[in-house]
Amino acid sequence: MDNTIEKHIQNLRDRLTYLADIFVGKHRDNAQLLEEKLAAFEARARAGQLEDPFAELATVEDLFGYVERRLEASITPMDRVRIVRHPQRVCLRDILENVYDNFTEVGGQDEHSLDPSMLIARAVITRRRGKKTYTQSVMVIGQEKGHGAEFRNGGSVKPWGNAKAQQYMRVAETEGIPIHTYIFTPGSFPIEDYPGAAQQIARNIYSMAGLRVPVITVISEGGSGGAEAIGLADKRLMLSHGYYSVISPEGAAAIEGRLKAGQRATPELIEHCADHLKITAQDNLKFGYIDRIVQEPPLGARPWHFDFFRQLRQEVLRATDEVVISTRKMPVLKRLALARVRRPEANLDDMYTRWGLSSAAKDRLREKRQQKFLRLSRQAARDRRPFLTKMAAATWDWVSKPWISFKYDFYRKHQRQIRTFVEEMGNEWEVFKGRLLAPWHKLTHKLPSARTESKAKELTALSTWSDDGRRSKWNYISPRYKIDRAVTCPNSASYGCLDLWGPDLFAEFAGVCSHCGYHFPMEPEWYVKNVFDLGSVFEFNSEIEAGNPLDFPDFGARIAAAQKKTGAKSGCMTFEARIDNIKMVVAMLMGTFRGGSVGAAEGYKFVEAAQRAAKKRYPFLAYVHGTAGIRIQEGTHGVIQMPRCTVAVRRYIESGGLYMVLYDTNSFAGPVASFLGCSPYQFAVRSSNIGFAGPGVIKETTGMDVPPKYHRSYRALSRGHIQGIWDRRQIRANLKQALLTIGGRNLYYR
Repeated sequence: MDNTIEKHIQNLRDRLTYLADIFVGKHRDNAQLLEEKLAAFEARARAGQLEDPFAELATVEDLFGYVERRLEASITPMDRVRIVRHPQRVCLRDILENVYDNFTEVGGQDEHSLDPSMLIARAVITRRRGKKTYTQSVMVIGQEKGHGAEFRNGGSVKPWGNAKAQQYMRVAETEGIPIHTYIFTPGSFPIEDYPGAAQQIARNIYSMAGLRVPVITVISEGGSGGAEAIGLADKRLMLSHGYYSVISPEGAAAIEGRLKAGQRATPELIEHCADHLKITAQDNLKFGYIDRIVQEPPLGARPWHFDFFRQLRQEVLRATDEVVISTRKMPVLKRLALARVRRPEANLDDMYTRWGLSSAAKDRLREKRQQKFLRLSRQAARDRRPFLTKMAAATWDWVSKPWISFKYDFYRKHQRQIRTFVEEMGNEWEVFKGRLLAPWHKLTHKLPSARTESKAKELTALSTWSDDGRRSKWNYISPRYKIDRAVTCPNSASYGCLDLWGPDLFAEFAGVCSHCGYHFPMEPEWYVKNVFDLGSVFEFNSEIEAGNPLDFPDFGARIAAAQKKTGAKSGCMTFEARIDNIKMVVAMLMGTFRGGSVGAAEGYKFVEAAQRAAKKRYPFLAYVHGTAGIRIQEGTHGVIQMPRCTVAVRRYIESGGLYMVLYDTNSFAGPVASFLGCSPYQFAVRSSNIGFAGPGVIKETTGMDVPPKYHRSYRALSRGHIQGIWDRRQIRANLKQALLTIGGRNLYYR
C-alpha cells in the first residue's frame, strides 16, 4: 500500500478516535458507519483492489467531513470541554509554527524551562505595503499542553510560571512591542510555595491592568484564575469551540452535588452544570466578556487544519491593528483606518499598520483598557437604588468635585510652601507675644501658685485607673455568650489549653483563647461595631443585591435564603467609618453570606467603594471576614470580577491612595488571587487561613494531600503574601497605627 494512502488512512482513524472521545457513547450509529467505510477501504487498499485510490480516498474523506459537519450542530457545552482537552486539539506550539513567521522560545525551553506549562516566545510577523516588506515583533505568552506531554502538567501553571509571564510582559512593555496571550489552561496549579499561586496571579492581573502596549488574548480553554493570570487584554478573542468558565463542569458538579471525598459526580449532573454555567464562546460574546469569536472547523481545530491557522493569523493581526488605531486622536483618520482593517475580505498581510505608539497614545491605550473592564458585568447585578438616590449621588459628585480638586490637586501641591509660611508667621507671633507679656510673667512668678499644691497632692494621693471610657467593654457582644457551658479550644491537645466558659469566651475574651490565642470565628457585626468609632459607620449602596443572572436552577431560592438569614442583600458590605476620627472607606466580604463568595453584585459594590475612596481621598480598607472565592453559579459574571476589581484598585492606588487588606477566618480563591492579593499592605488576623484553593480542592485536582496547617497565616507571612499577623482584640489599635505610619500625616499620599 502506498505510503501516502497509509498516512491518510491513519489520519482518518485518528479522526474516528477523536469523534468517539468527544461524544462519549453518543452518535454511535455515525461512528459505526464511518468505521465500516474506513475498514472496507483499508482492506481493499491492502489487497490492491483500488482502481483509483485517490478518488476513492476522497470519497471516504468527504463522508467523514459530511458526518462531522452534521454532528457540529448537536455539540453540547460539555462536548466543547472534551474538545479543548483532547490531545489532538491545536496547542500553542502549533500556533507559533503556523501563525507567526518565526519565533525564538525564551525563558527556558521544553521540560528544562522554569515551568514548562508556561511557554514564552519572541515572534515576528512579516507584512507588506506595496512592494515594501515590514517585520513586526510580538511577545507571545501562553499555556502549553504539549499534546499530552506529562512535563507540561496539562497547562496547569505553577506560581513561578506566572511570574515568568509577568517578567516578559514587562520586557515587552520596555521594548514597546504588542503582547499576544493564548489561554490553554484548566486552571493554575494550586500550590502555596513561594510566591504562592494566589499571590502571583494577583500580581499578574495588577501588572496587566497598567501595561502600556497592546495586549491581545485568544481563549481556547479558560479555567478561572489560571485564565485571568494572562487574560486582562485590550481585545479578547475566543475560539468557537473553546470554553471560558469560573470552574470546570466537574468541579461545579462536585459542589452542587455536595459530594464528599472519593465520590464522583454523575455524567448527567456534569452535563447539567456545563449547560447552566454558560461557558461557550457564544455565551461570553453575549455577556460582553469577549470581543470576537474565531470560527473553527467542524468539531474543533486540529494541527492539520491549515486554513484555520491562516484565519487565526488574520484575526490576531486585525485585533492588534484595531487596538493601535483606537489610540489615535484624529476621529476621521481613526474611522477610516478601522473600516479598512475590519473589512472581512481584507488581507491584513498586505495592509501594514505601524504598531509603535507615542507616550500619549500609550496612556490613552491603558485608560481605554481600564474603562472597558470597569464597565463589564454591571448589568448582571441587581441595583435596587431608587432613581432619586442615584441622581442625588451623581449631583453630589458633580457639586463636590471642584472643592475636592482644589483641596487636593491645588492646595496639597502647594501645602509645603503654605505650611512653611504659616509656621514662620507663628514663630514670629510667639516671639512677639513673649516680649509683650514678659512684664506680666515677672509679676505673677513671685505670687504663690496653686499648681505647686496640686502637684504635691498628686504625688501623695492614691493611684487611680486611667480609662477613656471607650474600651471598658465591647460595643457588640456575640450572641454566643449565652452558651452557658465550657468550650474546648481546638488547640487543647497540642498546647494543653484549659476549657473556657462560654459567657467569658464570647464576651470579655472576644472569642480568643486566653491560653494559646486561638481565634474562634466571630460575626461581621462584631468588627463593624467594635473596630470603628461608635456611630461613625455609614453604609452605602446597600440596595445593590446578589441575584441569579444565569437562572441557575434553584440558586435564586438559595440567595433569598441567605438574604433572609443574614439580613444582608449581598456578600459585600460597603461603608464609610472612622477610627479615632480618621475617615476611611471599607469594603467587607462577609463569610456569613454564602461563604463570602463574590459575584456581580459584590464586584459592583467593591468597584464603587474604590471609586468613592478615590473621590473623597480616603484610605480604602478591604476587610475579608471570609471568602470562599468566586460564586460559581454566576459563571463568567463572577470570574470577570477578578480583573474588573483589580483595575479599580490599581486606579485608586495610582491616584495616590492607601489600599490595605485584612484577612480573617478562611480566605481563598479568586478574590485573594486578584483584587485582594495585589495590595502592597496585607495583614491577617491570627488563626486565619489564606490560599488559592482549600485542601479538598487540591486533593481533587492534584491528588496530593497537603500537610496540616498548610494555609495558616504564618505560612503566608513567611512567603511574603502578608506583612503582619494581628490579634483580634488589637485590630482597632493596629489599624490606627498602620494608618498613621503607612499613611502618614495626611492619609492620602502623593
